[in-house]
Amino acid sequence: MSTPPLPFPQSLAEKYRPRTIADFVGLEKPKKILTKFASAPYQSAWLFVGPPGVGKTSMALALANQIMAELHHVPSQKCNAEAIDKACHDCWYVPLAGGFHLVLVDEADKMTPVAQLALLSKLDATAFPPSTVFIFTCNETGNLEPRFLSRCRVLEFSSYGMNVEIAAYLDNVWHAEGGNGSGPDLARLAKESRNNVRDCLMRLEVELMAQ
Repeated sequence: MSTPPLPFPQSLAEKYRPRTIADFVGLEKPKKILTKFASAPYQSAWLFVGPPGVGKTSMALALANQIMAELHHVPSQKCNAEAIDKACHDCWYVPLAGGFHLVLVDEADKMTPVAQLALLSKLDATAFPPSTVFIFTCNETGNLEPRFLSRCRVLEFSSYGMNVEIAAYLDNVWHAEGGNGSGPDLARLAKESRNNVRDCLMRLEVELMAQ
């Protein structure tokens, strides 16, 4: 009888991905707004805007988990009119958990112009899928239609001033993962990563391997 293969170990970025809104480092304003929204969700469209690695997609996934929504994830650069029609069509069915649908579109600034036009009608009050929350993420809004933006609640995600909090968070991870001593210069690591938490965890993973 053959021995089953051992599972691949999780990366630190995946292992420490926040599972609830309260788990995020910094991001006090988004956390406050989305915690209040999660307590009484309603059908709506949101645009999370901010630099890569600040936690936009993870926050959307945490929100979906917190409101027990059925998730429909449109991957980065896969957002075309066909994908929009498919997601919206599925949202007209009762969610599996009986609550909400959550449609997550990553890097919405990369979606096709046709997809943006398709969304204009989908996000109108008369055509909006019932019990559905749309969350679009992007790094900047320059490529997005003003009419599309006007249909979304824009929430800014900023990494400004998070250096100290990120360094303290990385210190906790370092010791939880068996790191010796004080480890690398974590404040410098955060600064060099431009407060990109995902990048910080990947760099920390390499440092742990060097122990």
